[in-house]
Amino acid sequence: MDLCDRREIKALLDRHGFRFSKSMGQNFLIAPWVPQETAAESGAVPGVGVLEIGPGIGPLTQQLAQRGEKVVAVELDRSLLPVLEETLAGLDNVTVVPGDILKLDLEALCREQFPDMPVVVCANLPYNITTPVITALLESRCFQAVTVMIQREVAQRICAQPGTAEFGAFTLLCQFYAESTLLYDVPPDCFYPAPKVTSSVIRMEVRPTPPVEVGDPALFFRVVRAAFGQRRKTLLNALYANFGQQLEKEALREALLACDLTENIRGERLGFEGFAELSRKIGQILESGKKPLA
Repeated sequence: MDLCDRREIKALLDRHGFRFSKSMGQNFLIAPWVPQETAAESGAVPGVGVLEIGPGIGPLTQQLAQRGEKVVAVELDRSLLPVLEETLAGLDNVTVVPGDILKLDLEALCREQFPDMPVVVCANLPYNITTPVITALLESRCFQAVTVMIQREVAQRICAQPGTAEFGAFTLLCQFYAESTLLYDVPPDCFYPAPKVTSSVIRMEVRPTPPVEVGDPALFFRVVRAAFGQRRKTLLNALYANFGQQLEKEALREALLACDLTENIRGERLGFEGFAELSRKIGQILESGKKPLA
């Protein structure tokens, strides 16, 4: 069965009484080169386990099974389980796990399904869960690489450089954990039904260590989120909106000046080094109790 042939897909879905769910962002591939190329770029090779999220009817799953040691595909839509049972029949190295990837314990899943095996992620992610899923995958530190098809605008945000409109808190989070490469675009006509936007495949090589020493990661990301939470504000005012219950504005101004930053600079101008230094300075002020609010 050709899982990228529109007629065969329609017959398969009709046979199982399947109906598309808009809320789940279901769009099935009808361009064979996409799952082939995506699997080839994923790092799925003998000896490596692969976690797939949202296999749909299984065209990418089939390609991954040909390359990787074991494939575990997590599928939320239970109406697709009998479909996958048919399309993945005979693939002994594939396990389908019903469930919501955002509710699963990723560390436990990898420990149970991929004992003593390096693991990569490869998936065609639904647009509406892209950010939380990528965040969970990277923060789990369970995977060597994450290769996903996502909305092109999100892929551009992940790969953005400081000073650009796309650069933001999610950019810094992704680049903190991984080195990302935008591989290629996938136009809407590669899907059935066709989405309204272009997709991109991105490969994220997980870093063994962060690109900068941040001291307190929680404070670092708090500073980052504060900086981009109100992009129209200067960095000083954005920080004050977040830290104002703990520090006076003058203390935050001094932190900026200590980092050779002007009080009128905006968050998108800073890169890793700038945010790392700024979060360390703010951390020192918080620890010293300098100029707390009365």
